[in-house]
Amino acid sequence: MTTVRREVFGRMPPEEGGGEVEKFVVQSDSVRVEILSFGCIITTLETKDRDGQFSDIVLGFDTLEGYTRKHPFFGAVVGRVANRIANGKFTLDGKEYQLFLNNGPNSLHGGAKGFDKVLWSPQVLPNGVRFFRLSPDSEEGYPGDLKVWVTYTLTGRELAINYQAQTSKTTPISLTNHSYFNLAGQASGSRDVYDHEISIEADSYLPVDDTKIPTGEVAAVQGTGFDLRQPVELGKHLQKFHLDGFDHNFCLHQGQDRRLVARVFHPPTGRTMEVHTTQPGIQFYTGNNLDGSLKGKGAATYPKHSALCLETQNWPDAVNKPHFPNVLLHPGEEYNHTTWLVFNTA
Repeated sequence: MTTVRREVFGRMPPEEGGGEVEKFVVQSDSVRVEILSFGCIITTLETKDRDGQFSDIVLGFDTLEGYTRKHPFFGAVVGRVANRIANGKFTLDGKEYQLFLNNGPNSLHGGAKGFDKVLWSPQVLPNGVRFFRLSPDSEEGYPGDLKVWVTYTLTGRELAINYQAQTSKTTPISLTNHSYFNLAGQASGSRDVYDHEISIEADSYLPVDDTKIPTGEVAAVQGTGFDLRQPVELGKHLQKFHLDGFDHNFCLHQGQDRRLVARVFHPPTGRTMEVHTTQPGIQFYTGNNLDGSLKGKGAATYPKHSALCLETQNWPDAVNKPHFPNVLLHPGEEYNHTTWLVFNTA
């Protein structure tokens, strides 16, 4: 049995139109999630440890101000295109499009004001909430009026996130949720995720240049630090391969059907999280840019490597790399992808 409750979370600043931001509390016996109508942000995600104790396992803020200020996309849905587009440029049907550069020489996660920084229209469902918005033609430089629906549903231990979109002009689209997970609990005093065990079902990954843009090579993980097909303890693994962290796309088996792509296990609490998706890629990011400067929920601070992200999405810069999976949505077609997070204890 899932219950859904809505309440006011805050108001947008007057210069942002002053609209009301709602929070939706979606709860089952084993999972409790709180989601905002601003940026479709997951602010809280509580799951049980092996003793049945609930803890909040995602990073975030207590107030709306935290989310309206600059922050590293905590819990948000990012788009129109997640991840990086090289030089913020792409060409469609002979026309060049220039996007805002917000990540060195590149455009990241939708640009200056992406899907994470706008109000969505909510609709309460029996077991979740659906958000809608119209991204107008040329918003952030992207072509076409894009209708977008993001639907969160909770069934028992499983949180499903479905993304649908339709466009009036051909446009690149790749949507993801950017939650930062620490299965020890975000306020546990656990300063890092080194004791988490992770596996990712990927035979290949995308090497990147020094601005984090894929070089175009699809490299085998075999014999490298990127081979996560068997579970590894994160801290020891980073040490062994002299890695500063991960911020890379792992190439998943192609196909439209649901498949298990990643699993995280936290031995001290017994919490596990499985990621299932229909997407062609997953960006594994270990919070390398967190530096302890942000005051999070309950005055928690979030230092480097204090959380990890598993962002299911299309491959970065796919719009400029024809041999990457298709990232273009055409009029008359529907973009439709789902990611499922399944929480258990071991």
